Amino acid sequence: MTRRIVQVVRLRPEKADEYRTLHRAVPQPVLDRLRACHIRNYSIHLRGDLLIGCFDYLGDDFDADMARMAADEATRAWWHLTAPCQEPVAGAAPGQWWAPTEQVFPMG
Repeated sequence: MTRRIVQVVRLRPEKADEYRTLHRAVPQPVLDRLRACHIRNYSIHLRGDLLIGCFDYLGDDFDADMARMAADEATRAWWHLTAPCQEPVAGAAPGQWWAPTEQVFPMG
């Protein structure tokens, strides 16, 4: 079953150009890991200083797949580049980077 995930994180305004530049050339191993972790149709949108990430999750164990992603060397190197461009939104749980959103309307 496909699960739609939408998350938010704050973009540091002074890092907006750097963030855009980084995402023009996402390393292939990072993209491969996303796919291996059952993520499809991933996009990131910007509104003001909010980054909104949207993707379809096709797996059976989201937490395990996210742990596999976090353990991946290429992904960790990518996050090392992108993390200085971001900061958690107000209300994010302790240690939470991309905060989940609440779906209030699903058009079926």
